[in-house]
Amino acid sequence: MGLLDSAMVARSQASVPDVATAAPAATSVVITLDEAIRRAQSSDANYTAAVAAGRSAALDPAIARAGMLPTVRLYNQDIYTQPNGLYSEGGEGVQSPDPKFVANDSRPREYIAQGLVDETLSLAGAAEVRHAEAKAAQAKAEQEIARRGLVSAVTALFYSSLAADRKLSVAARARQEAADFTKLTEEREQARESAHADVVKAELEEQSRSRDLEDAQVAADAARLELGVLLFPDPRTLYTLSAPESAPPLAPREDIDAAARNNPELKSALEALRASNADVLAARAAYLPDIRLNVTYGIDANEFAVNGPLTASGLSARNLGYSTTATVNIPVWDWLSTEHKVKQSEIQRQAAQVALTATQRQLIARLDEAYSEAATARDELASLDLSVSTAAESLRLTKLAYTGGEATVLEVVDAQNAYITAQNAREDGRVRYEAARARLQTLTGTM
Repeated sequence: MGLLDSAMVARSQASVPDVATAAPAATSVVITLDEAIRRAQSSDANYTAAVAAGRSAALDPAIARAGMLPTVRLYNQDIYTQPNGLYSEGGEGVQSPDPKFVANDSRPREYIAQGLVDETLSLAGAAEVRHAEAKAAQAKAEQEIARRGLVSAVTALFYSSLAADRKLSVAARARQEAADFTKLTEEREQARESAHADVVKAELEEQSRSRDLEDAQVAADAARLELGVLLFPDPRTLYTLSAPESAPPLAPREDIDAAARNNPELKSALEALRASNADVLAARAAYLPDIRLNVTYGIDANEFAVNGPLTASGLSARNLGYSTTATVNIPVWDWLSTEHKVKQSEIQRQAAQVALTATQRQLIARLDEAYSEAATARDELASLDLSVSTAAESLRLTKLAYTGGEATVLEVVDAQNAYITAQNAREDGRVRYEAARARLQTLTGTM
């Protein structure tokens, strides 16, 4: 089975409420909008990358805080140096050969087994923690931006595919209507109630509707395949779209404005500014001294033992012990590199402030634009439904008038075209409204 053939089979399973269709195949999957969003979140590469980046960045604050805590490590070393043939008495009163390398202690063998605790106290460490926390929050906001963008895209594809299926049903009905009208003109011609020109006009209209039906099927197949790419490993999988007949209501403007305060793009810009502030603090920390502390406990002796060998007096030295060091590093001169780094960080912070202000302005404008679009699309839905009903009644009356010889074939064709246009416009209006609501969702979250 070819790609288009499979897609045509999938299309035939679409849910079209206003047209009687055969029951879907047992293998067809029922897909609601929520299910489509859930499936898309597990398969979309961009959203998966945003989730991975957010989870990775969430670990950075813990890593940065760990960098401010003492580190513990074990240090073990065995040093052997060739003797030079001379002997000397060590501090423990024991005769031992001297090493050829004087730098290697005073014995041929040296054993080191120590536990070391190191700690560095500096303002730069605190700044790094702040930076990591800000970046983690920014990554979380970016993940939310990706999620809302995916929801908007899936919503548009979902209702576009549903509209394409319904337009296909409209085209099928129009094709049948044209065929019935052709039959009517032929009957009237045989009864000598109309001219043959009416039959020709009706046949031309029927041929046009047949082509429209083929085009509508291609569009429906393409829309279902495009959505299927996000939903299934094989986009040719059979599925049935399920959506409420009536469009959901639009939230009041006050609720929209309140929800917009949680806009992730605004949060991302705020966290970017916060990270820039931390970078400025880290750069300025280089002007200040840092303190390094070390505690060492273990042995550094010529014998790998807690106690040294016994001397002639019966005493022995204890090898196990500790030492501590404290180092204060005071910066004096670095050829103005610290000053330049501070200026760089301040430049970046200024850019982040401008970006935040621009994001706030864009949010206000986009919110007004999106809500106005959604409100207009919502108000037009009732008008579009009325237009469909009016066009259907107009077609019915025009056909009756034609049957009674009071209307021309052109009037019937015009009425047919008006009815088809009204039905397609209604489907486009539903898509427009749902897409506008989805755009609002990217700004405000779940409505």
